[in-house]
Amino acid sequence: MPIESIDNRRLYRQIADQISRLIDSGECPPGSRLPAERVLAEQLNVSRPTVREALIALEVEGRVEIRGGAGVFVLERAEAATSPVSGSVPVPGPFEVLFARDLIEPDVAALAAKNATPGQLADISTALGEMVCCSANDPMHVEFDRRFHFGLAEASGNSALVLAIQALWTPREQALYMRLENHFHTEAVWQRSIIEHREILEAIKRQDPKAARAAMHRHLKQAEMRFASSWKEE
Repeated sequence: MPIESIDNRRLYRQIADQISRLIDSGECPPGSRLPAERVLAEQLNVSRPTVREALIALEVEGRVEIRGGAGVFVLERAEAATSPVSGSVPVPGPFEVLFARDLIEPDVAALAAKNATPGQLADISTALGEMVCCSANDPMHVEFDRRFHFGLAEASGNSALVLAIQALWTPREQALYMRLENHFHTEAVWQRSIIEHREILEAIKRQDPKAARAAMHRHLKQAEMRFASSWKEE
């Protein structure tokens, strides 16, 4: 029985490569509109979030352009377009990142509610204050968000959790995640996110682990919902 190599690419990457082959074959020529996200999901028998990640990956690579309210259009392939980076560890998609964060960060928040020192609470409050003073279109909003979540990890009292948050934040700042976020990120969304962060901080200040855990879980689920319903094609 022949041994076949295991495909370690994420499903979204496999879908992106399949759409790329359709484009290269001429079946979807430059200027044409790809089928709607819902149709692609049905044809490929995958979830809409997986299709969305694949389309975002293609947009990052310059293969398609996503036009809110109009659809996804094939672009002329630029000579400078780069191939996706390959390596031994597949790059996780945004929804995978959010899923993993939701497994860990609610307990990080709960531990912070138990263990945060006055100095650590002050640092987290400062990070939230920076978020409040920052507009949605300011690139620093990602940095202030990072400071808030890293502050919680430090306040958990567990250095292994700090490393875990660092590992989870790396894909948060990569092109795939950032491009998907850009498709839904508005001032209204940013203000809603600030309210969610404030609820987390208030629970930690009250030393209420249960409320802190619930507030963090709520925040990450809201982020996932925003990613899943950001652009409208139809």
